[in-house]
Amino acid sequence: MMENKRRLLKEKIKEVVLEVIREEELLVPIGVSNRHIHVTREDMDILFGKDCNLTKFKDLKQPGQYAAKETVKIFTQKGSIENVRILGPLRDKTQIEISITDSYKLGLRIPVRESGKLEGSSSITIEGPKGRVEKSEGVIAALRHIHMPLSIANLYGFKDKEVVDVEVGEVRRTVLKNVLLRVSDKYALEMHLDTDEANSCGVKNGDMARILRAKGNGG
Repeated sequence: MMENKRRLLKEKIKEVVLEVIREEELLVPIGVSNRHIHVTREDMDILFGKDCNLTKFKDLKQPGQYAAKETVKIFTQKGSIENVRILGPLRDKTQIEISITDSYKLGLRIPVRESGKLEGSSSITIEGPKGRVEKSEGVIAALRHIHMPLSIANLYGFKDKEVVDVEVGEVRRTVLKNVLLRVSDKYALEMHLDTDEANSCGVKNGDMARILRAKGNGG
């Protein structure tokens, strides 16, 4: 009997602690994402030469992700952008992430998409030092999102693919809606905005964002 009372008390204390934690603000560091490209092994071979590997320039905050020294040119019949950096490691799909402002320079109308959802997205030609690759799709503006470790999601009651509102900025304080949560034990906590979004809100790398909760929502 006494053991059951202790167990119930511990469970109640845990529930109360979790509720207190969930009432606290969850602040998320911002990472501003400039235009970049992810490439496949096949496209890497064409652009830079057979079996050529990416050369790490610097690590990114997400574990295992890095900016490579290699860059490419992307272009359409209406415009081009030089020195678009490749992010590693190599992917199973080639994906080009640019801002809406960039899309105007290229004469494209690009969709705002979650990473990996490329069906029906814009076409582009990619040029490297060894060759060109023409992609019938693959150009998107990345849907703003938060990478969240599973441990933090569980602690605060968030779920993978949940969509939240986030407050950012100081002088240009803004509430950004439709922010996708991507939850995994492989992620570090970070919110990704593209350069258009960051500039419009007056935020930079390392600034903090605050996830907003609906009143009365405990998780």
